[in-house]
Amino acid sequence: MEYYIDAFKKYADFTGRARRKAFWMFALISFIVSIVLQVIDAAMGSFWLAAVYGLAAFLPNIAVAARRLHDTGRSGWWQLIALIPVIGWIVLLVFYCQDSEPGENVFGANPKGVDADSDIEMTNV
Repeated sequence: MEYYIDAFKKYADFTGRARRKAFWMFALISFIVSIVLQVIDAAMGSFWLAAVYGLAAFLPNIAVAARRLHDTGRSGWWQLIALIPVIGWIVLLVFYCQDSEPGENVFGANPKGVDADSDIEMTNV
């Protein structure tokens, strides 16, 4: 839940990096909240709850996705590849699933707290 709340606190922060766990936990909780609100809307015969939530979660979703792409060494603008039907979504899904770039990159320090040197030492043991 902390990742979900943190994403809303950084709702317009397109700088820095986000780990896979932070991104996927936000996506999972957003999905669950959206489903629950849609069920409530269907029971009430309306669509306002899910629509308002969708609008409220839109910017935090874009921001956390941009930070996730930064963690893989890519610009947040890569999200636009989703505009290409099917292939774009598959490519974006692969990017979201990739591991962090070790050490610091142009977008900031590694959120895992692991630098490139210690990663190399661990693999040579």
